[in-house]
Amino acid sequence: MGSAKLTLDPAFEVGPVERRLFGSFVEHMGRCVYTGVFEPGHPEADGDGLRRDVVELTREMGVSAVRYPGGNFVSNYDWEDGVGPVAERPTRLDLAWRQIETNAFGLAEFMTWLREVDAEPVMAVNLGTRGVREARDLLEYTNYPGGTRWSDLRIKHGMREPYGIKVWCLGNEMDGPWQIGGKTAEEYGRLAFETAKAMRRVDPGIELVACGSSNPRMPTFGSWEATVLEHCYDQVDYISTHAYYDAVAGDRASYLASAVEMERQIHDVISTADHVAAKLGSRKRLKVSFDEWNVWSQSLFHGEASLDWAHAPRIIEEEYDVAGAAVVGSLLITLLNHADRVGIACQAQLANVIAPIRTEAGGPAWRQTIFHPFALTAAHARGRVLRVQATAPAMATERFGEVPVLAAAATLDDERRLSVFAVNRGDEPLPLEIDLRGLPKAADISHVTVADADPTARNTEREPRRVEPRALDGAVIEGDRLKAVLPPISFNLLKAALG
Repeated sequence: MGSAKLTLDPAFEVGPVERRLFGSFVEHMGRCVYTGVFEPGHPEADGDGLRRDVVELTREMGVSAVRYPGGNFVSNYDWEDGVGPVAERPTRLDLAWRQIETNAFGLAEFMTWLREVDAEPVMAVNLGTRGVREARDLLEYTNYPGGTRWSDLRIKHGMREPYGIKVWCLGNEMDGPWQIGGKTAEEYGRLAFETAKAMRRVDPGIELVACGSSNPRMPTFGSWEATVLEHCYDQVDYISTHAYYDAVAGDRASYLASAVEMERQIHDVISTADHVAAKLGSRKRLKVSFDEWNVWSQSLFHGEASLDWAHAPRIIEEEYDVAGAAVVGSLLITLLNHADRVGIACQAQLANVIAPIRTEAGGPAWRQTIFHPFALTAAHARGRVLRVQATAPAMATERFGEVPVLAAAATLDDERRLSVFAVNRGDEPLPLEIDLRGLPKAADISHVTVADADPTARNTEREPRRVEPRALDGAVIEGDRLKAVLPPISFNLLKAALG
């Protein structure tokens, strides 16, 4: 296959590592909430009904921010149903996923869980069936100190201090025909502007995310963002974008190269936002919130209309293999390499539903293969993202043509610890040479990989530790070069301490 080379220099950087890049997503969908993060009566549940095994795995994973409560769920959600005494909360029909929602888990439970996992909320408001007033009221409930109708209701519910939620998503996937209360770009742009204006009057310190198009395959992609932002550009801080990457049968090479599509999507969204800034004469530069992303065999899902009404049913509980872990690793690498403009990213979802964490009701919780590249990147990506100049052999893909077998990113922290994240997309071992002329006196070299001789290997309830990170020998320093060999179809972390 040949070899790959990287050149690193501390004088050339992308930007700081944003901790919000390591976000996750909890939606009232399937078993993400009920028997996922929340299961009163479970042997591992605490007094609040939170599964401690899932809490510990979430902390281990390094999740920094969590988007809630949706997703499609939010566009038919009345936030008032999820506050106050649980016994008084109504049971509702969720039209997004045809589920019976008990509201036993709501805002207070979510915020309690967030404190346990040490993460920041990214809260979404319903701009499908509701609007400006309800968004403003929710913000008053969560963030205003007291002495008003909604803030006093929060205090009555047992939370004297404000929640202080900083990041708010103005709806979800509003151009999607599946969305309850979907909008045209003109309708949503005006609504986003008016909602943002009202919310900022309640709390000027919040950060707001406008909905971008639902995914890059939508006919509205690009034109939606341009129209929406012409209405609300100066009122928001982020434009959202979503994407899922499908392991289409018989085309593993394209699946492994999915980050090429993410790269293009980020570029297109940034270009559109900057075009609007130029058109409006604004000096402000928006960031991207990539607040839904993951690998998902979406082509096998027959849509919400195929579902029967149920409470917390099993929906798209995908089992991930080593190839999926490599793809997730390459997507994280892409997000890091755009840290100058991507400020938030949320892997969807956290538990059970296309998730890195799987659970069984009354039973165990375990790490899927895709858990490991996320946890390693969240733990070791610190400081600044360096620009990576790479050369590598190419592999043929059906969807993207010739694609480099190597995807890589690098970070350097204030203690001069270098972390290199690298994915070998190819079927053969890949020798890698890293030029460290600008980073002298490297020592304490380590190499950890997520790989298996069988790229279809999975972690299951019966065999939860089949695929785990493992240390490799063989990484060496030769002069000003760090050399290692990346196993086939693998995610890798190379670490070095610099003098």
